[in-house]
Amino acid sequence: MALRADKHEYGWNPWHGCTRISPGCLNCYVYRQDAAFGTAIPSSRARKTADYNLPVRRTRSGRFAIPSGSVVFTCFTSDFLLEDADQWRAAAWEMIRLRSDVTFIFFTKRIERFAEAAPPDWGEGYDNVIVGCTVENQQMAERRLPLFAALNIRRKVIVAAPLLGPLNLMPWLDSGIAEVSVGGESGPGARVLDYQAVLDIRRQCIERQVAFRFHQTGARLLKDGRIYSIPRQFQHRQAARAAIDYTP
Repeated sequence: MALRADKHEYGWNPWHGCTRISPGCLNCYVYRQDAAFGTAIPSSRARKTADYNLPVRRTRSGRFAIPSGSVVFTCFTSDFLLEDADQWRAAAWEMIRLRSDVTFIFFTKRIERFAEAAPPDWGEGYDNVIVGCTVENQQMAERRLPLFAALNIRRKVIVAAPLLGPLNLMPWLDSGIAEVSVGGESGPGARVLDYQAVLDIRRQCIERQVAFRFHQTGARLLKDGRIYSIPRQFQHRQAARAAIDYTP
């Protein structure tokens, strides 16, 4: 699976904060977490974090703090292609390039900015970078996925989360997509995830021989005519228990 680590997993948030741009952003957990912690700076204002140089940080023994072979989930409290972060991204790319022994994963709702935000030596893509294009409904799929399909990215995944309705991904599954990962929405006021829509995306992936992963149920799951309320701590576990992941 493209999004599963063989060794260690780390989170790297070189900057924090984002701006809502589409329906999937409505109940964004970044805003919710900042409100819970009483953050003085609004979530809509991106700021550089103290972990900015984490990939190249070393221990007292001189070794990298993030060991070789790790998987680094990147910018999960923002968007790596956010315009506000243009001033910081070049150095972030340089750290990613330097740490070619580590796999970096980031998801984006701003795939239209990828070409202008990529490093000068990107070429056909970095082997150690997985890019996930997030699509929450058919409108966003039709807007973002044609752009995603045309980009030179070696390792592409589609992230259907929070899934807000049925999705037809068939037109783009043959464009070098390694995996489709599906999930619901968490938090108060979460919108319902229809399990039948999840199964239909799985069917599409099987037909096209693309890996499929059901990574999160969300807080409200519609299955067999009943809406289940699932506490946050069980949402990943319950998705795994469904046992519907697929590897070609």
